[in-house]
Amino acid sequence: MGWQSTTKSDPERQVEKYLTDKISNLGGLPWKFTSPGTAGVPDRIIIMNGLICFVELKRPRGGRISDMQQWRIEQLRKQGMKAYVIKNKEEVDYLVEHMMKGNLPE
Repeated sequence: MGWQSTTKSDPERQVEKYLTDKISNLGGLPWKFTSPGTAGVPDRIIIMNGLICFVELKRPRGGRISDMQQWRIEQLRKQGMKAYVIKNKEEVDYLVEHMMKGNLPE
C-alpha cells in the first residue's frame, strides 16, 4: 500500500474545484479562507453579486463536519452570515443559481 494523503480527498477536491471555477467564471470571488490560530473555519468565502457566504466542502460520500466546524458555522450564522456545507456539484449549482438571482438559499 502506498502513501496516503491526510489532506482533502479527491472527490472533495473535485467539488471544490467545480465551485471555484464556476464562481470565478461568473465574475465572483471564491476566496480560500484560512485563519491561523482559529480552528474549524469554513474552506471558502464566496463573494458574488453583492452577496457573501461561507462554504465548508466535504466529500460526497461519508464527508462530515467536525464538532468544531459545526460550532464555527453556528457562530457565523449567529452573526447573520450564511454558511453552508456543500458535498456535491448539484449543491454548488443550487447556491450559484440563487446568487445569480441576488439572494442566498435559506
